[in-house]
Amino acid sequence: MRIGVLGGTFDPPHVGHLLLAADAREALKLDRLIFIPVWAQPFKVGTPPVASALDRLEMVRLAVADDANYAVDDAEINRKGLSYTVDTLEHLAERYKGAQLFLLMGQDTLAGFPQWRNPERIQELATLALMMRSGAQDVGDWRTAENVVTVSTRRVDVSSTEIRERRRAKKSIKGFVPESVEMFIEARGLYR
Repeated sequence: MRIGVLGGTFDPPHVGHLLLAADAREALKLDRLIFIPVWAQPFKVGTPPVASALDRLEMVRLAVADDANYAVDDAEINRKGLSYTVDTLEHLAERYKGAQLFLLMGQDTLAGFPQWRNPERIQELATLALMMRSGAQDVGDWRTAENVVTVSTRRVDVSSTEIRERRRAKKSIKGFVPESVEMFIEARGLYR
């Protein structure tokens, strides 16, 4: 079984996340792609998520609910505290014994990867799938590194930050997030 792993704050999850997931699923021939919302990112301790962990988890569940190829894992939310990728991959390797794991990483996270907790173990547990936007700059030595693949993905100019700013400015977010997520955000009064 080939499983993709996409972690993030998802504050909120948006169409860019879903398109990236679809590109990865097709390119890597994944049997399943698992979204994993973090409790708190170690490199963003000074800027905690805006929405609560449970609201972000529910929004991710709503965003992928219609696609049987996607799943949501709440391990990092349940663990609480700082979310370390190596701990999550250990959890997934145990849960899906024998599966080949692919950790989806944006090219913007590459520079900091050596500072992650136990990056060598991460590469033992999963193949790094570098999501490269069309027209992106070269990733240097990563392209030839062991247990690393590159995946071409489309450029989608939408971000969670932009969505939160639009909500604060009382602008529509229709088309930026799935309709179910938009309705949840509205019902909960998030990002006002």
